[in-house]
Amino acid sequence: QVQLVESGGGLVQAGGSLRLSCAASGRTFSNYAMGWFRQAPGKEREFVAAIRWSAAYSYYGDSVKGRFTISRDNAENTVNLQMNSLKPEDTAVYYCAASSSVYRGRDYASDEYDYWGQGTQVTVSS
Repeated sequence: QVQLVESGGGLVQAGGSLRLSCAASGRTFSNYAMGWFRQAPGKEREFVAAIRWSAAYSYYGDSVKGRFTISRDNAENTVNLQMNSLKPEDTAVYYCAASSSVYRGRDYASDEYDYWGQGTQVTVSS
């Protein structure tokens, strides 16, 4: 089992920045690919970003490319999401997820992930 706890959400004005963190506990964190997803009211869960175990590969959803950066610290068992140039449409609950084995090319797919955090709310005001 892997337990995931997100933090860092909040209210920010458009154009501002937030940094989300996800603390993992349980099994060896470095063995897992990690992802961030988000879900806005009335919308489906959306892929935001993912990073492989070695941090050599990272992937981003089209709507956040160039604005968000995912990183991980295997020594601290954390994965972070730096969000810059935030827009009102970034408002959502953000979820951290862990996968023991992501099929090649499917880092964006929520069904590839085995464990999920409870989520943290991000609200961007216009």
